[in-house]
Amino acid sequence: MNKSPNSRLVYSTEGGRMCPECRQQLSACVCKAKAAPPGDGVVRVSRQTKGRGGKCVTVVKGLALDAAALALLGKQLRTACGSGGTVKDGVLEVQGDHCEMVMNTLEGLGHRPKRA
Repeated sequence: MNKSPNSRLVYSTEGGRMCPECRQQLSACVCKAKAAPPGDGVVRVSRQTKGRGGKCVTVVKGLALDAAALALLGKQLRTACGSGGTVKDGVLEVQGDHCEMVMNTLEGLGHRPKRA
């Protein structure tokens, strides 16, 4: 396997998907253990349709959580709303217009959400 610094390997038949930053298998990635991003303590919940073919998504920004906690929170929000979604670059996206339900769920979990 080629692990040179100039390699852009993203998949290997030996280990599967590879992390593009640390060049390790995703299961052994050291990038996931980074500290939580700094936030101002205010969680912003908004609704967006731009660039999604007219489809609406609820976007949650400003959460000062690490990747694992953010994924768990995303799962809880998607379950509460009964819809799909994803976590991209520290931003939670829930399919559909669920701003009020997301805000109520976040308040119940101890966050201070604001409608943006």
